[in-house]
Order: sequence, then structure tokens, then C-alpha cells
Amino acid sequence: MSASTPREGLRSARQDRTLAVDRLVRSTYVDLVPTGGDARIGSGVAVVAVGGYGRGELTPFGDVDVVLVHDDEIATEEVARLAEGLWYPLWDRGLRLDHAVRSATQMREAARGDFKVAMGWLDARAVAGDSGLVLRLRSEVLADWRAGARPAIDALRHDRSRRQHRAGWLAYAAVPDLKDAAGGLRDAVVLRALVATWLVDAPLGEVESLRSELLDVRDVLHEAAGRATDRLDPQLAVDVAERLEVSRSELQVRVRDAGRRLDHVGRLTWRRLDQTLALSASRSSRDRARTVQVAPGIGRDGDEVAGEIVLTGGPGAPRDGLLALRAAAFAARAGLPLSPSAAAALASSATDVEWDERARRALVGLLTAGPGLVDVWHELDVAGLVERWLPEWSDIRLRGSSSPVHRYTIDRHSVETCVLAVAQLRSVERPDLLAVAALLHDIGKGRPGDHSEVGAPMARDIALRWGFAPEDADVVGELVRWHLLLPTVATRRDIEDPATAVNVAEIVRTERFLDLLAGLTRADGAATSSEARSRWRRGLIDGLVEKVRATLQGASEVDAESYEGWPDSLPFPDLPNGPGTGDEVRGDVVPHHDGSLLTIVAPDSPGLLARVAGALALAGIDLHSLRTVTRDGHAVSVWETPRADVDRQLVLERIRRVLAGDVDLDVRLDRPAKGDDDPRVLLVSRANLTGTMLEVRALDRRGLIYLVARAVHEAGASIRSAHVSTFGAEVRDVFYLVDAGGDPLDPTLAEHVRATVESALA
Repeated sequence: MSASTPREGLRSARQDRTLAVDRLVRSTYVDLVPTGGDARIGSGVAVVAVGGYGRGELTPFGDVDVVLVHDDEIATEEVARLAEGLWYPLWDRGLRLDHAVRSATQMREAARGDFKVAMGWLDARAVAGDSGLVLRLRSEVLADWRAGARPAIDALRHDRSRRQHRAGWLAYAAVPDLKDAAGGLRDAVVLRALVATWLVDAPLGEVESLRSELLDVRDVLHEAAGRATDRLDPQLAVDVAERLEVSRSELQVRVRDAGRRLDHVGRLTWRRLDQTLALSASRSSRDRARTVQVAPGIGRDGDEVAGEIVLTGGPGAPRDGLLALRAAAFAARAGLPLSPSAAAALASSATDVEWDERARRALVGLLTAGPGLVDVWHELDVAGLVERWLPEWSDIRLRGSSSPVHRYTIDRHSVETCVLAVAQLRSVERPDLLAVAALLHDIGKGRPGDHSEVGAPMARDIALRWGFAPEDADVVGELVRWHLLLPTVATRRDIEDPATAVNVAEIVRTERFLDLLAGLTRADGAATSSEARSRWRRGLIDGLVEKVRATLQGASEVDAESYEGWPDSLPFPDLPNGPGTGDEVRGDVVPHHDGSLLTIVAPDSPGLLARVAGALALAGIDLHSLRTVTRDGHAVSVWETPRADVDRQLVLERIRRVLAGDVDLDVRLDRPAKGDDDPRVLLVSRANLTGTMLEVRALDRRGLIYLVARAVHEAGASIRSAHVSTFGAEVRDVFYLVDAGGDPLDPTLAEHVRATVESALA
């Protein structure tokens, strides 16, 4: 995306597409209305290009926005006949028309009532017909736009908020929306419309440069996708980057940087507009411009609606690094923006921070300010202050995450984690360490290697640089190192197995650290995505935390002989008297977190678990986990599913048919997974295990648990429990295996089971 051949070619292509459509529309019109006009119509008709077509920005697969306008005196039926003769030939030529027919009066009324129509006409130009009519009508629409600016501004504001809620921020979204996201193409058009009200000014030269950069990317995105789209999906980003002669990561950063800068201009413009409107509404001149000093060197300028935090004391006043931290913290806590001029002044004149107790207190005050941190941090980063305090920030700024569950870029996710960690502050002994770890937990993602391992020493060094004591810096580093421990263990291990809590307790060592780690885990998950903060995940993590706490307090010991895989918290169902037949399958469904728990009781038989898993797969029941025990000749299994609408009778009937042999599971489920030629099956080594852990890494597919359970049975072992984790299209399922006596497998049998499962999935 350098200022060389690719971009110049893209801009020329936009112009060429626009001229080609102009010629086609004009020639079609002239065929209908020869030079000199039509006796029935006269000169009061024109074909007008509006919106992107009016600006000369046609994309390869975008719509062509046109309006056929006419003087009020011209008969409607004559204009309708002309429109029909115009649109159909253009459709036949393959144009994607978004068209309308309006009289001059109707056009003005539509523009007054719909800001989108009015904005389209701000860029209107005559393509064919009476250009004088278009110039006159465009001037009238513009005059109406200025006269009715206030209601139009309210509508624009509402639309901006709605788009931002739906599409997020172009700079920070995991999948950027080039058009509708905050900082996207539509925002650039809105800025031009705001300037047209004469109520506010904006650096339109900068806006146009950024908009042109985004247009280039969107054009190539259309070509790569073969259709109209505004979302820069990861699958298309590789092709787009190659066509633009940049790397994929460079493309992502440059697109997001353009969005960040455009959004910054937009925020400033809206803020200035609000200040203008607030000043004009003030009742007295005394209220129109006042600065209230709220702390030494810091003031609040303006009223409560359009206020912002500014510096006081004049241009020659001392501005050390501590003042920047204090001003930022005050702005974030007050929920007010930090004035761009104040941020710029601090960035240009503030000295380096002397990280003493006052500076650390101000930093922690900033990080624990709550939702106001987001906008203030953005302003600080644009001004260059963040990188002065934290040079390592440049490695994660605007970087997308490799994890498909993340909704934000790494930098924005880190700030959101700080915001959400505020809710955890009362549950920990050292809120300051939690806040710093929240900001730094993903700091290692900008470098090669496991980001937790890479980030731990980085976070420790940063904490030392910020003046924390070595023992406190060690805690911050350990929090970063183990910030994925609790969610990983909770969702991919059997937390009911006492050995699981013991193994985690050996890492966390103290309740104090456990509380910090739990607080960081909850904030990190909530900032990641709705999937990462689901009730199911929260329930597992909270359950693991309490089990680890009990272990640390000495209330839990590993007893491999007594643990058979059934959790104490789950009531055991009543069993029939004596062995029975497959017709005696019973089941129950109860709500559980966001889904259901399905308990199945059936007479024990070889391969029963595999057949029940296959029946559930055929019934469309996705799983989070399963566990099974055998007592008194009956197998009892409990299946956790994210579905809340499980039909008990339908599931039991499906299981009975499978157990009766009426359904061939191998024919229905044993099919190769498309595109998965390298499934991996691993034996997981852990101390004090009460079962052998087998991990399956493969593409998600229907019947995967059935295939694994069938293979485990054929190899001479049994599944005690299984724990399902899905990452996009990938699964990492962990199975706890035992032998006929309920003990962990010996090494020879374990390897035989592993190879058998791998062969079944290959």
C-alpha cells in the first residue's frame, strides 16, 4: 500500500469504471431523448449520480446509485415511461442499479426527511439531461441541510452509535468492516457532511487521504472475493495483501491504523460540534467558555455535556511525566475525554516519568478507572504517550489475534481487560498487581513463541521499570505466565478428579495468588468474547478455583482408589433391580448453565458408551463433556450439552434404536473428515493422575466422540470422562481412560490405545 503502482492503478480503475458507467448511462439516455430534448418532456429532466457513484468511487461489484429527477410540471406518466426505457437497458448491460424517480419537490422533501438521501445529494452530479436542474436542486438540498442541521445531526449521531454497536471499531475489530465500523468509509462521508453544515470544521485533506487508502483495500477485497463485501475476513486477507504487495500482517496493521486515525479525527470533530452546540445553547456568556481547575495543573473545560480535561497554568507551566499520568487518570475516572491539545502538549513537552510511589499510584489509578480508560488510552496512544511509558506496546498495537474467539485486536483487548478487572478488585489483596497484569497479560503476543512464556519475563521487567518491588514484579510475571491455566484446565480436564486440583495447587501455591489469577482469568474471558465468558465456562472455572482453594487449605486429598469419576455434586440416579435389556434405557434432562445435563441409565454391555455417543451424534446433540460409571450391572452416563431444548423422548428413542441394532453407526458416522489429513492423538503426562489422559486434536466432525469411544473399546480400555473444547473448526478433546480394574493404563496399553484412536480418525 505504498504510494506507487498498485494504489495509482486502483484509483485509475475507479475513475475508469465511473467514466464507463457515465458513457453507458448517457448513451442510453440520449437514445431515449435525442439532442434538443423531447417535445413531451422538455429540458427539465436529468439522470443524477449520487453517493459513491457521484463521488466517482465505483467498486468492482458495488451498486450504481442514480436518481431520475424532473421538474414538477412534467407529467408523471411521461417520466415513468422514460424511466422504464432507461432502467431496463442498463440492467440488461449488467449494471447493479439502485435507482429512484423523483420530482424536484419530492427530492427536496426526501432529503429533508432522510439524512442518507441528503448526504447522497451532497455529492450529486449530472450524468445526462438538464445539468442546470441538478445544480439548482443540489444547491437547494445543501441549503436545506444547513437550515435543518440540528435534527440531521441527531440522526447522524444515532446512526453512528448504531453502526458502532453492530460493526465495532475498524482499528480494533477482529474482522474489520471497512465501511460501517467506527473509523470506516461511512464515517469519512459523515465528516464531510458535518463540515457542510458550517457548524464545525475538520481536516478534510487528511480525511480524504485515509478514505482513499481504505477504498483501495475495498476494491481489492471485492476482486479477491468476487462479490461486494466490506468485511476483511482472514481467509481473504492473504489474497488482498498479495495483490497489494504487502504482507498480511502489514495489511492488517495499515488498515487498522487508517481506521484509528480516521476515528480519531471523527471523535475530535464530533466533540467540537457538541461544544459548538452547547455554547450556542448557553443562557449566559459567563457559561459559554469556562475552565474549572480540578487538580494542580489540570482543569475541566466546558460544561458537563461537552467538557474535556485540559491543562492549566499556561504554555510555560511545568509539565513533567507525572502530570501526564495524573491528567489521564483524572480524565478516565471522570469519564471525560482528554483534550487532544493537552495530550499533544504533554507528549511534546513532558519529561520522562520518574517511577516513584506517586507515579505508580497515578498509573494504577488510570488502569483502574473503569470504562473511561478506553477513550483516554486511545488519545494517549495517538499522541505517543503510551509508547513512552511502555515501549513494548508497539509490538501489539493494532495486531489481530490468532485465536478465532477474540473480538478485538490485542491492544484493545488488553485495555478492555483492565476495564473489566475493576469488578474483581475487591476480591484480591493487591488490586494494583491485578491491574498491571491485566494490561500486560498478552504483551508477549507481538513476539515469536508461546506468548505466556515470552510475556512473563517482559511483564516482570516492565513492573520493575515502573518501580514495583522485585517480589511484586515476580507476581506480575507469574500472573502473565499462568493467565491461561485456569480456563485451560477447567474446560479440558476433569475438575472433579482430585488430582486436577492438586496439580493446579502446585502451580499457584497460595490463596493470594489464586485470587489474583482468578480475577485476571474472569476479566480476560469477559474481554475476549461471549463464548469465552459463557455461563458454562464461568461455572467450570469457578468450580475449579474452589477445589484448588480447598486443596490449598488442606481439605482435599487425592484418593485414586475411591474416585470412580462421578462428581459428588451430581445426584446419582436410582438403579433398577438386577440386570436388564436394552429396552430398559432410561434418561433424564435437567437445565445446566446455558444448556442441559442428560443422564442415561442402561444395562452395561461392551461398547455401550460408544453406541450412546453415536446415537446422540445422530440426534444432533453437541457435547461439552461426558462421564460414566458402572454399578450393579448398569452403566450410568451424564452428558453435558450446550443445547437447552433437548427432547428427552426423542433422544431415548434414538438410543434404543441404536442399541437394538436398527441403526448402523459405522455407515452413518465413520466418514473421513474433509480437509483433515493430520489428526493428532497424544498421551498427556501429569503427576498424580487417577486416569490416563488422551488428547485428540482434529477438525470438528459429527460423531467424533463415537469414533474415539469405539476405538478405545476395541483397544481394550474404557473412557471414564471426556471434556470437549472447540476452537473455530478445531477440537481439542481430552479423554480420561482406565483399564478393566478402573486404574490408569500401563504404558504399553496406553500407547496401543493412542495408536488405535489415531488410526480410526486418519
